Amino acid sequence: MARTAVPTPEQTPAASKPTLDGFTKNIGFTPNMMATFAQSPVAFNAWAALLGSLSKTLDVKTRDSIGLAVSEVNGCDYCLTVHSFTAEHMAKLQADEIILARKGHASDAKRDAAVQFARRVIETRGKVSDADVEAVRDAGYTDANVMEIVALVAMFSLTNFFNNVFDPERDFPPVAPAGSI
Repeated sequence: MARTAVPTPEQTPAASKPTLDGFTKNIGFTPNMMATFAQSPVAFNAWAALLGSLSKTLDVKTRDSIGLAVSEVNGCDYCLTVHSFTAEHMAKLQADEIILARKGHASDAKRDAAVQFARRVIETRGKVSDADVEAVRDAGYTDANVMEIVALVAMFSLTNFFNNVFDPERDFPPVAPAGSI
C-alpha cells in the first residue's frame, strides 16, 4: 500500500510543473512515481536533468538492462515494472533478455560486461575489484563509459530508494517481484 497519496495535478508545485508536464506528454500519462516525486521541485528537477543527460550515453538496451539489474538488487518492485515495460517497448528486449538483465547478465557479450559491472557496483557499494574494472574495460568500454555506468547505477538507485520509501501504486504492467526470479 502506498505510503503517500498521489498528488493531483493542482497539487504539483509550480517549479515542478514544466518538467512533469514534459514527461506526461512524452509518456502519455503521469506515472504515480513522478507525480509523487514532483512534490520536491529540487529533487525532481535534479533527477530529471540527470536522466536527460544519461539518456545520451551508452545504448538503450544497455541502459535498460542496467536499470533492471540495479532495481532487482535494490528490491524495487515499482522500478522493475517500469524498466520491464521500457525494456520491452523501447529497447525491444525479449522477455528472456529482461529476466537475464534482472539477474545481472545479457546475451550480448559487451552488454553483459556492463550489466555485470553495474551489478557489482551496487552490490559492493562501489568498492569493486581491479578485476571488475578490467573486465568492463576489456569488453570495450572506455573509462568515460565506466563513469557513465556508475552514474546510471546511482540514478537508478535514487529512484529505487525513492519508490521503496514512498511505495507509489504501480501503474505499469505487473512483473514478478524482486528476488523471485
